[in-house]
Amino acid sequence: MWVWWVLLLTLLIGTAVFLVIVGIRAQQTDVETRVLELLKEDEEIRSIEDLELRQPFMDRVILPIARRFGDFVLRFTPQRVIAATELDLLRAGMRARWDPTVVVTARIALGIGLFWLGFFLVRLSPSPNVRRSALLLALLFGFLGFYLPVLFIKSRIARRQKEILKAFPDALDLLTICVQAGLGFDAAMQKLVEKWDNALSLEFARVLREIQLGKPRRDALKDMAERIGLSEVSSFVAAVVQAEQLGVSLSNILQIQADAMRLRRRQRAEEEAHKAPVKMLFPLAFLVMPSLFIVLLGPSLFILLRSGVAAMFGG
Repeated sequence: MWVWWVLLLTLLIGTAVFLVIVGIRAQQTDVETRVLELLKEDEEIRSIEDLELRQPFMDRVILPIARRFGDFVLRFTPQRVIAATELDLLRAGMRARWDPTVVVTARIALGIGLFWLGFFLVRLSPSPNVRRSALLLALLFGFLGFYLPVLFIKSRIARRQKEILKAFPDALDLLTICVQAGLGFDAAMQKLVEKWDNALSLEFARVLREIQLGKPRRDALKDMAERIGLSEVSSFVAAVVQAEQLGVSLSNILQIQADAMRLRRRQRAEEEAHKAPVKMLFPLAFLVMPSLFIVLLGPSLFILLRSGVAAMFGG
């Protein structure tokens, strides 16, 4: 009997989570744009009732219900959690596709879902000892599900920061060359955006857009350093802001920063080279050496076994 209760509870939780996620995503849609699109598609709509009836069932029924679930989650989610999640999404380059509230909801959904899934699977085990520890194992499953989205986002952050760190010295060289050739710093950033297509160039493109919209350059650069989250970028932004405030030659500052970044890149490469023997130890010990032993000693083993069998029957 308890199995049906578990299945029913899991179904209800899954339905609620689906409505929450759909509702939160629906909050990001532009209703006026949707109405204008419908009006362009059919000019014969005479009233609001006709317009609503022309919309899909998802927009008319499911989304209003889902918005209420989304508002409920937003009401009880701490703002600091949402702010920290938004910063992680910015650093991972996923803010355009993901919403912080969706991440929080997904963490709760995966935690609850994997908890009940683990509890259900453990209770089906034929071993009574395993069934006695069903609650503990289910809590472990729930804990894993709660942190899976965080681990995924952290891995994307590390990958993106590694890409930016790899391209940063070359970007500084290009900025230095452009400034020394007589271009302004904004024009040098524009050249970098035009020449490259990677995560770093996208960040500089966002800085240029913010400057065009009226934000001061130092604030736009500081926001870029906050979004990237690398000490190298933060030191570069601090040097540029300080040079702008003190009236120091920007080309000299960029040249010094470019030299320092190339030195740090060389040091990181040497560090990775020193780590290579340690990383190769495991595959050598557990993959390469056993294969070599099989290839080299395998024929000898067959010969010894054949000689032993022949001696046994001959005796």
